[in-house]
Parts: sequence; C-alpha cells; structure tokens
Amino acid sequence: MTELDKLQQRIIHCRLCPRLVQWRENVADEKTKRFQNWKYWGKPNPSFGDPDARLLLIGLAPAAHGGNRTGRMFTGDRSGDWLYRSLHKFGFANQPTSVSRDDGLKLKDCYITATCRCAPPQNKLLPSEVLNCRPFLVKEMELLRRVKVIVALGKIGFDSAVSAFRLLGTLDETRNLRFSHGAEYSITNGPTLLASYHPSQQNTFTGRLTEPMFDAIFRRTRSLLKTTNSPKN
Repeated sequence: MTELDKLQQRIIHCRLCPRLVQWRENVADEKTKRFQNWKYWGKPNPSFGDPDARLLLIGLAPAAHGGNRTGRMFTGDRSGDWLYRSLHKFGFANQPTSVSRDDGLKLKDCYITATCRCAPPQNKLLPSEVLNCRPFLVKEMELLRRVKVIVALGKIGFDSAVSAFRLLGTLDETRNLRFSHGAEYSITNGPTLLASYHPSQQNTFTGRLTEPMFDAIFRRTRSLLKTTNSPKN
C-alpha cells in the first residue's frame, strides 16, 4: 500500500468534526425517497484518480445525496455531470458520466480531491471544519509530485489551495491571489493554479457558469500541460 493509499484510509476513518459526522450519518440512515434502495456510504469521501497525475482538481465537499451516497467525489450529482463531461472531452476521463463507484470511471492524468471530505448541512462548512481537513490536502499535494496544474473549483477550493501552498512554503505570505473565474497564477517551484466557478446547480442553473466557460478551463489546462513555461500573473 502506497503512502497515498494509507492517507485515503485515514481520511475514510476520520471523525474530527462532530457536526459533520452526525449529519453525514443521519443522511445515510434516513436517505431520500429517490435513493431508498441505496446503501449510503455515509463516511468521508477519499480522493481518487491517477497517482501520477499532472492535473489536480480541488472541489468543495461531497453532496449529501451525491458523494455521501456513492462514496466517490462528484459521483451521482449534477455537479459531477458537468465535471466528468468536461474531463472526458479533454481526455482526463474515460467516460462522460459517473453514477457509482463501480461504474467503470477511470481518470487519466487527473486526481480529484476536496476542501472537506464530509457532506455539510446546507452545503455550508464551518471554518474549524475546513481547518480540520486541511492537513489531508497538504499531504496529498506533497505526495502528488508530478502535478503541474491545479484547478480549484469555487472560491473555497481556491482559498484551500492558496492556504496549502503557504503551508508548504511555496507561496510567499505577501503575495495576494484573488479568485475569479479563469484566474491563473504561477507558483514558484510549484504548479500553475487555475480558478473556476464551481459547477454547482446554483451556478449552472443561473448561467453564471456555462458549459463553454467550464470547458475553457480544461482547454487551458491541456495547453499548460504541453509546455513547462507558461506563467501568468
């Protein structure tokens, strides 16, 4: 078992945040009508993907009836529909949809993680819960040594990436990185950071995030992976 595998096992068994533990387990017990026949995962979602990936995706947290049900990030919810469709278009996934952990999805040159591994009530995380999960992200960024591009989905994912860079000593405390869709930053001795609106229903239903806008993020990612020197900002 690799260090990355061992880390995911620790994540699955984490119970550091009492509020999140209670919520995720209650949701798994009560379920929702359309998924009454499912056996919910009800635990923290481990990260997954290609351990030699050059692309790292940082999301927010599992959905109550998405990842908290299926046990895999962005699997079985509307955000995942958008994400895997775009990843497939640009060659990072072998299929455009993901509905369960055993549906055959394989990521290529891509690894998916999150700011927080447990589904939060009303999709709102407490600052303490974000901090409790932060060491897992930092350790992953240490272990994923081939990463060249990080795509942060949403401002919280972006802020998590920035905080992790600072903890790793690869981002100067005086440098101010601001979130906006399409923002791009080169990190000294580190990967390029790309920011995207999160493909949540709040963003996609309102048109704040369109499919061409989302695809542009992964088109730019592909471009960055073709060259070693493409700094911006």
